[in-house]
Amino acid sequence: MLAVPITAKTWGSLPPMLDTVTHAIAELGRKTIGGVERVGALTRFLGQILFSSGASFRRIGLTIREVYFSGVLSLIIILVSGFFVGMVLGMQGYETLQTYGSEEKLGVLVALSLVRELGPVVSALLFASRAGSAITAEIGLMKATEQLSAMEMMAVDPVSRVVAPRFWGGVISMPLLAAMFSAIGVFGAYIVGVVIIGIDNGAFWSQMQAAVDFRYDIVNGVIKSIIFGIAVSAIAVFEGFAAPPTAEGVSGATTRTVVSASLVILALDLVLTAFMLRGWR
Repeated sequence: MLAVPITAKTWGSLPPMLDTVTHAIAELGRKTIGGVERVGALTRFLGQILFSSGASFRRIGLTIREVYFSGVLSLIIILVSGFFVGMVLGMQGYETLQTYGSEEKLGVLVALSLVRELGPVVSALLFASRAGSAITAEIGLMKATEQLSAMEMMAVDPVSRVVAPRFWGGVISMPLLAAMFSAIGVFGAYIVGVVIIGIDNGAFWSQMQAAVDFRYDIVNGVIKSIIFGIAVSAIAVFEGFAAPPTAEGVSGATTRTVVSASLVILALDLVLTAFMLRGWR
């Protein structure tokens, strides 16, 4: 084994290199600890929301208003996106199935893709981008303008009055939006496959109905959308409530909501899919 000679120049460059490595390791450890602390704070905050949810259900109008804000106002982007995703799936699926002479299976391919994966995942990503960011910005601005502090001074719990209705509005809206996304996606594939390309109408619908199982496909898709709704809504209200009361703080919280929610959705989709596929065996 050859020994590398250490010259004066090499020895002089070692301390700065060691400082750089040490700083990088320390920064990684600091960010890891900070991430674990935020996860713990989010978990405690979610428990506080659940504990304070009684008032939001007693005043059901608050939750209904947030369902309108989170769900109804997100319908346009959900329906338009679902329609185009379904059309693209129809085109791509037809090209693939044509190779094997199974064009009539297009309805099965599109329905299973939408109900199991694309419906819950894409609609959750769109929901996080549109409604999640809006919820974070709204709560963050209420904190920056000291409206939450004013509620506390009037003996009104801001978690039960402001946060909990927005959380439950998102949880209720998410499964409905995912179902509409999947339904309009199937319609888009029908337009491409049956109306434009000319696949048999009866084969498209009958094979879809025979292949899509209510328990293993539709129920699992609903479970995914509910879990995604809980995750996105919890992240959105937490980031807004914990945002620094400045314009820059609210802007950063909104960005963190979209990025964090998107990554959590994809990670949860992997875990849920693994558990569901294992349950089928």
